[in-house]
Amino acid sequence: MAIETTGKTIDAAIAAALEELQTDRDSVTVEVLENPKPGFLGLGGTLARVKVKRFGEPDEPVAAVPPPKKEAPAKPVKKPEKAAEPASPPAKAKPAAAAPSAAKTASQPSPAAVVLKGILDRMGIPDAVIAEKESERGLLLDVSGPGMGRLIGRRGETLDSVQRIVSAAANRGTEERRRVIVDAERYRAKREEALAALAHSTAERAVKYNRDMLLEPMNAYSRHIVHSALQDNPYVTTHSVGNEPQRRVIISLSGAKKSAAPPRREKP
Repeated sequence: MAIETTGKTIDAAIAAALEELQTDRDSVTVEVLENPKPGFLGLGGTLARVKVKRFGEPDEPVAAVPPPKKEAPAKPVKKPEKAAEPASPPAKAKPAAAAPSAAKTASQPSPAAVVLKGILDRMGIPDAVIAEKESERGLLLDVSGPGMGRLIGRRGETLDSVQRIVSAAANRGTEERRRVIVDAERYRAKREEALAALAHSTAERAVKYNRDMLLEPMNAYSRHIVHSALQDNPYVTTHSVGNEPQRRVIISLSGAKKSAAPPRREKP
């Protein structure tokens, strides 16, 4: 079940949600609905608002909103035909000209893409190309072009911040919220592959040297990838320690290591 909480800061709102759900930060996904805004002399400010749910739990069903009824187009008034012009082209050839207009309307960018384009322009990346794709995880906006390093930032921190802003802006005022994923030239997919490979190789070293292994500080999403990559490994267990933004994953030996030797992963 997803819940919404508020706080003076985003971290405070997240902490309130974790307390209500009786869980930790690694077990939930967080969607920032509204960023805090300071008021004038302490008055008129706006609290941060977030939506938090446990991993794997579906969103609560939202009542379908019936689409607005389309009014029937007015029937064109037929003009009297001229009797003495048999060589003129037939009037039925004109409706074909309306097809390009319909195709153009169908290819209009989504609200999320419009918001992202505005952010890229303000970041000094006006030549970036945004490709939209619907996936099982939500709406994917894959950005390509020059200046992608500026968009990604250190360990994807800038990319994560842009994604939160785009998602909050695109879902503002809507009843049915959708997940928006912002990627830059498949950075997220490559990052997930690299983290999974790091998790497996570190687990092998933990078993080989018979000691715990501590990974570098990671955000909640990166830690979740590591936990998921090793959840079926019977020789190690994983847990997180520390406080944000220095929270890390520890890979420890499990009891299964004593009874059998772990199989080695074959190199691709």
